[in-house]
Amino acid sequence: MSRIAYVNGRYVPQPEASVNIEDRGYQFGDGIYEVVHLYDGKYIDEDRHLDRLERSLREIRLPMPMSRAALRLVLREVARRNRVTEGLLYMQVTRGVARRDHPFPAKPVPPAIVVTVKRIPPYPTDVDKWGAAAITHPDLRWARCDIKTVNLLPNCLARQAAREQGAAEAVLFDEATGLVTEGAATSFWIVDEDGVIRTRHLDHSILPGCTRSALMAELAEAGIAFEERQFSLEELSKAREAFITSATSFVKPIVKIDGQPVGDGKVGPVVRRLFEIFARHVKGGLKNAA
Repeated sequence: MSRIAYVNGRYVPQPEASVNIEDRGYQFGDGIYEVVHLYDGKYIDEDRHLDRLERSLREIRLPMPMSRAALRLVLREVARRNRVTEGLLYMQVTRGVARRDHPFPAKPVPPAIVVTVKRIPPYPTDVDKWGAAAITHPDLRWARCDIKTVNLLPNCLARQAAREQGAAEAVLFDEATGLVTEGAATSFWIVDEDGVIRTRHLDHSILPGCTRSALMAELAEAGIAFEERQFSLEELSKAREAFITSATSFVKPIVKIDGQPVGDGKVGPVVRRLFEIFARHVKGGLKNAA
């Protein structure tokens, strides 16, 4: 059965889905996207993702293509039509179709929206097999990384560099300061040499990750201390443990960076516990989705 996409008000087979060549998302990257994990038929941290979608749209002065209630119905219908209960949903909103010109259309046009979903392997159960390697890479992105835009070329180049070195992620850093920002497509965390769980504070340099936020809420509820405090490449090199979070990585241990082991090169006790905590959040959290 062909996968079904929602495109500007219609549910169509993906091979037949199309957008206008003058869609501003295609020509200018003038759009916003979200990726949401679907587990057991429920969208995990759905409200966090929709809140971030609306915030990103506001930041680029683009209206929601429909009400939140209507969008929720579309998300569920896309999953139902594709018979997917464990997967990843992708939604993208652009400024729509207009004659190519850099300023916004003088006469506003309807935003364009595309929603797709695909199956993914089951949620990981063995944290020791979930560990991965990373590389460090200069952060070449624009100055508003807090907005989840479809402008991802620097991220793609960083991820490609990681792949070519046999790694799963690129840890981005500011070349001027040596401070770590985040992963190319993830939030990045360490357990520093003093045993403190740390991730960079929110600012324009990083995306406010939904999985990051959800994990922080779980840590607070469990009484586990953490700090939103930036760290340098030097501090990274001394870290006891490291991990990434995202809607696709969940809590993923990073056991090697630039070919060197993190700590003893094995999944550490802190990340092991956080992996278990987040697994409970995903698998037991009816609060995640309606």
